[in-house]
Amino acid sequence: MIGKIVLGSSFSRVVNYLLDEKKNAKIIDSNGVRLKNADSIVDSFLMQQEMLPNIKSPVYHISLNFSAKDKSHLSDDIMASIAKEYIEKMNIKNTQYIIVRHFDKEHPHIHLCINRINNEGKLISNRNDRYRCKKICEALTSKHQLYIAKGKEKIKIDRLREPDRTKYQIYNELKEAMTKSSNWSDLQSELARKDIELSFKYKGKTNEIQGVVFSKNGYSFNGSKIDRSFSYSKINQILTGEDKISHSADRDSDFIERSTSKSSPMQTIIDAPLGILGAMGASAGSSDNEDRKRKRNRSY
Repeated sequence: MIGKIVLGSSFSRVVNYLLDEKKNAKIIDSNGVRLKNADSIVDSFLMQQEMLPNIKSPVYHISLNFSAKDKSHLSDDIMASIAKEYIEKMNIKNTQYIIVRHFDKEHPHIHLCINRINNEGKLISNRNDRYRCKKICEALTSKHQLYIAKGKEKIKIDRLREPDRTKYQIYNELKEAMTKSSNWSDLQSELARKDIELSFKYKGKTNEIQGVVFSKNGYSFNGSKIDRSFSYSKINQILTGEDKISHSADRDSDFIERSTSKSSPMQTIIDAPLGILGAMGASAGSSDNEDRKRKRNRSY
């Protein structure tokens, strides 16, 4: 179950949208309003709104969306019960509302129109409402054993608005590109074919790479914002793991330097094959021993 909250200024606009015949709308529960028709519902809301007429956003329009896999066992009564439980947990009390079910999409969903001016003329707070909404929806999904979608693959990209649409496009393309890449240079080439630009972020004015950024359609996202599995550290671990270091380290080091126009001796050392590191260590050790010998000779 996923909830979406919108604050509104017009009861008339929200009520008429909820009761639109094209949505095959059905009122499944209500509280404190006259249900004769849309006008009587709006008048009921407006009458109570007059107790705090200066509030700019007196309307709570909340949609609760369920998976299509739950459709067979989500009756009107069950959905109304879940909605009222949601309202209570959101600490929305002692006020008017209507709960309307729509049948215009394949997944079950309901809309709530709630008066933020309660029956005592007090404003219902919207503080942290989106954060609370998410947590409550997760809890109710678990409690009622509703279907939990498996990750971003279930998102219908064509229904998203920007910048979310581009973000999910990058997610899908990046997931595929990772399976075809053995180093950063490969990954850049694979993404470029899909018009996705890859760049790095640095820590302050240093040469220490702090993150990776992916850009497309004029939008840019940190790797971790695309998905936690696509942070710089996690991608780098996959592309330059111990089993691949001898094959890709040199090329990745060159690619990072070309992509950023920065050079980092430490990065070169880190990415160097184990044999080179061993030789460097031996050379450094030999030099240190000679320096100590010369110092001892001078002290005698």
